[in-house]
Amino acid sequence: MSRDPFVIRRARTGDVAAIKELVEPLVQRRILLGKETVVFYEAVQEFRVAETPSGELIGCGALHVMWSDLGEVRTLAVAHDWLRKGVGHALLERLESDALQLGLSRLFCLTFELEFFQRNGFEDMGDVTVDPELYSELLRSPDEGVAEFLDLARVKPNTLGNTRMIKHLDQHAPLNTP
Repeated sequence: MSRDPFVIRRARTGDVAAIKELVEPLVQRRILLGKETVVFYEAVQEFRVAETPSGELIGCGALHVMWSDLGEVRTLAVAHDWLRKGVGHALLERLESDALQLGLSRLFCLTFELEFFQRNGFEDMGDVTVDPELYSELLRSPDEGVAEFLDLARVKPNTLGNTRMIKHLDQHAPLNTP
């Protein structure tokens, strides 16, 4: 048994029910958008989970690639009893490491948790947009997260009260490879 209170690992299909259970309280509070179970299965390879030595899933987060240098942190959730114990930070750190391994240099998130993301190096995007050529490419995506990044009018109901945040990754940071 590990002495660490939790480990971060890649999600597996067998984790989907627990991921959905972790996310549900945040959906009920309208902090995250609800997703059908099939969507979690389709994206399971994007997820990392935090697990206790006894096998309990206590956190999750996903990294979704949006463009050659741009990814989105999605569905970052931590079990209530594990809040403020480093789980969210550890998940975000691993997602950032994954992003660097993929060659990404920027991470986007849409969040109500401004202080958490600011403490972890994210900044409010404000009205920042991308260059017109990239904008036209991203417009072709059916993905709601891309639409939220672009701040399109059709997703405004999803984004009310949320803040679009961005982080520029340090390309020289050491990579965690597990």
